Amino acid sequence: MDALSVTPDTPATPDVQALLGRHFALMRSQSPAESCHVMEPETLLEAGATLYAARNGDGDEVLGVGALTVIAPGHGELKSMHTAAEARGRGVARAILAALLEAARQKGLDRVSLETGSAEVFAPARALYAAHGFEECPPFGAYTLDPLSVFMTRTL
Repeated sequence: MDALSVTPDTPATPDVQALLGRHFALMRSQSPAESCHVMEPETLLEAGATLYAARNGDGDEVLGVGALTVIAPGHGELKSMHTAAEARGRGVARAILAALLEAARQKGLDRVSLETGSAEVFAPARALYAAHGFEECPPFGAYTLDPLSVFMTRTL
């Protein structure tokens, strides 16, 4: 993998906002609205999300993003995990996931959960999460059973 830095950022940073916009459009194209739980960049800000951006070694290109929200005492949720198509297969998602899990520990969370898609296009994401200790679980928070969703969780 090329040099990579993963640091806290904000959805208001223009290039981060652009990548989040690409993520939003892609997710909306993959699932019907009632089964699509992607958050708009502005909503991430309103939810008080902790967002990390992965950049190339020069820092001039955003390669991926991921966010963490606190949904209950001791319980966080991963949101908006996305690697730019042109950066996939370079360890970007692993690096972002590691940063988010460390941020969750620093916040004193003892559980982190996520919702992702059940379609084949989401298989690499599900494999990444499983490789990092996430296991399938029932819906959490405000989610309900949905055949287009897979819910996963892990303790810290």
